[in-house]
Amino acid sequence: MTWGNLFIISAPSGAGKTSLVKALLKTGIDLRLSVSYTTRPARPEEVDGRDYHFISQEAFERRLNQHEFLESAEVYGNFYGTSQKWINETILAGHDILLEIDSQGAQQVRRAFPRAVGIFVLPPSPEALETRLMQRGQDSLEAITRRLAAAREEMAHMSEYDYVIINEKLDRALQDLTCIVHAERLRACRQLDRHRDLITQFERMPVL
Repeated sequence: MTWGNLFIISAPSGAGKTSLVKALLKTGIDLRLSVSYTTRPARPEEVDGRDYHFISQEAFERRLNQHEFLESAEVYGNFYGTSQKWINETILAGHDILLEIDSQGAQQVRRAFPRAVGIFVLPPSPEALETRLMQRGQDSLEAITRRLAAAREEMAHMSEYDYVIINEKLDRALQDLTCIVHAERLRACRQLDRHRDLITQFERMPVL
């Protein structure tokens, strides 16, 4: 049986990671997006079960104590967690997963899945990052300052990832991300496993 790939994508807030992931999924590429659990309130455009599983602090702590999360983290006073059961079942079924988490969560995932593919999305400049955060209109000036400080800390973990994408133009970043997914699927070890029957046929070819 061929296991699915686990792709981890991380970025500082404002780098455009979520827009990039949505654009990738719209291409029809065969990826399962992991939907995290969170205690933060839903934003107006967000849908429960699609963007996040929105649960109470009490429900989150109960799941945490029952070891239901592959990884969990606290971000700006809110908690986030990834379902261990869903990840295991999806990978064992041979499906590739895209996991959108921060570097703290990525470190926990890599301990359980050392072969996970790490992708870090970087904004084109500090000025561009600040501008994007301001233009979102979702946070106060104090919150934006806090996010910029967190961005510096997040980017300090960039060397822990396998790939880095500079998200200056969305279409180019999308092309880069798509290439990474295809390249990982074409690795020899995965192709040898996936096409074992075909390879066996060549091995049995008569020698002329």
